[in-house]
Amino acid sequence: MPRKTISGQTMQSPRAAMRRAAPPRRAPQDPNTVYPANRQEIMPIALASVILAFLALLVSASRGWMLLYGDAVAHLGIARRILDARYPGLAQLGGVWLPLPHLLMLPFVQRMDWWQNGIAGAWPSLAAYVLGNAGCYALARKLVTPTWAFAATAFFALNPNLLYLSTTAMTEPLFLALLLWSTVIAYEAVEALGANKVSTAKTRMLLSGLLTMAMVFTRYDGWIVGAAIWVVLALAWWRSSDATKQATKSSLLIMTVLAAMGPVLWFAYNAVYQHDWLDFMRGPYSAKAIEEKTTPAGSAPRRGMHNPGWALIYFTRAAQVDAAAYELGFGVMFAALAGGWMAWKQKLSRITLLLWLPLPFYVYSIAWGHVPMFIPQLYPGSYYNSRYGMELLPALTIFTALVLAAVEKWLRARSKKQADLFFFLVLFSIVFNVVAMMGTFGTMLQRVRGENAKVPKWLTAPPLVFEEGLMNSITRIPFETTLAKEMLNAGPGATIMFNTNDHMGAVQDAGIPLRRLVSPLDSQSFDQASQLPAKYAQLVIAIDGDPVAKAVAAHPEGLSELEVICNSGQGCARIYRSTMFGGAR
Repeated sequence: MPRKTISGQTMQSPRAAMRRAAPPRRAPQDPNTVYPANRQEIMPIALASVILAFLALLVSASRGWMLLYGDAVAHLGIARRILDARYPGLAQLGGVWLPLPHLLMLPFVQRMDWWQNGIAGAWPSLAAYVLGNAGCYALARKLVTPTWAFAATAFFALNPNLLYLSTTAMTEPLFLALLLWSTVIAYEAVEALGANKVSTAKTRMLLSGLLTMAMVFTRYDGWIVGAAIWVVLALAWWRSSDATKQATKSSLLIMTVLAAMGPVLWFAYNAVYQHDWLDFMRGPYSAKAIEEKTTPAGSAPRRGMHNPGWALIYFTRAAQVDAAAYELGFGVMFAALAGGWMAWKQKLSRITLLLWLPLPFYVYSIAWGHVPMFIPQLYPGSYYNSRYGMELLPALTIFTALVLAAVEKWLRARSKKQADLFFFLVLFSIVFNVVAMMGTFGTMLQRVRGENAKVPKWLTAPPLVFEEGLMNSITRIPFETTLAKEMLNAGPGATIMFNTNDHMGAVQDAGIPLRRLVSPLDSQSFDQASQLPAKYAQLVIAIDGDPVAKAVAAHPEGLSELEVICNSGQGCARIYRSTMFGGAR
């Protein structure tokens, strides 16, 4: 079709005009240089992470592994009782564990089958896993080339412990995602303040405040990280030009309010609902109270208590075993320390050292914060809180990549073949590490040598965090399954008096709405019912030493003992049926 002209000028179609007015496309950047990641780079990482996440979920769900940790069961229970309780509402949000994970589970946990099988807690964790991998890549791109950022993200994303935790209601995946993105945003905020990019600085400072609040409401580690990030950004703001300071003053103020709001709100919540603003530190469910309760009278102090040296050894060893197979963790740790030194030498890259903050936090917590940690590699050879070592996984990942990238750059200046071979060996080592951490080599050796052949345990051991969940659930899950059957025998709609603090899994397994329970968690109804349990519940389940057992011992009238269930490591549960229940609430 001929083009129409006016005054001799050729008319252009709107589409052609838009193409002409569009800015020229950026020339492809050199893949061997360091530059910030763009959306086109991060999107494939996120999509691959979604695939990995669902594969992990498929494996974990099909084998019934999502509820191995008692803490995962408890997190789901807290989220469930916000809406399903005798007195639902904010009072059910908790008092020791921070609320954000429970609020994220809230839309999913009200579906009974998702609560029972644990998948309600998996959805937020899987989303956090995807965001964490994207954050790992984005942060690595601040320091290394795309190929090494990919290698770092592969090491992080394929970690079997992280993959397992991402299918549970545990809080580690969420915190790691927040830690990585908080560091990315802090890096960009400092960079923008130094370059007088006011608009970018404002946005990043506000995002930093929001991420800090999210960290504060996720784990107590986040309180320290958030405070450190505020100090870093406040110093960067103070050192910026007068014009930039004036333009971003309000953003700094809002960031400060957001960062401080988290702790203040949590203090207020504890004061209002627990009647002690420091209940999470010194209340009946605090780390201090739990350690005092679980430590046998007259026993020697655990290693690490009041000893920061041993605390450092336990935490760093757990971090090594959580990150790498066999003794490869020592190499990863030394490489990461060297990478930290390299980052310190570069002024802007020092911000990434925020990733090391979990180290002093947990050394203090193990030594003086009543937080024990046991791993099979160190005395006494048991399993407890090994997952805390996962908090160093971002640091081990990013700073090891920084060192390896420097080695590859040095090799490339001498021989391209040597540099390419080195990178291939690193990728091979990442795959080898994943396979070895899953105990695959030991299993293969066992099959070759026969079932009766002796194979070193360290060759066949599964990932440490998963193994801890498996070991510590051996007695708990059968015990709770038996209790669940007894609860179901009470009949539909029966009111049950039971302490859900320690064995929420029994109620979860039975699929009983929490509003049917009389529990110490609903103190208003429990305090009344404890004066005469038989009057307020059709079925009473008392476990040795718990509040229900004490109430039964004080007021046994009207109760007929049906059965006693004992399990090693779990105590004994006594089942009573009321002969005088009148439907009182």
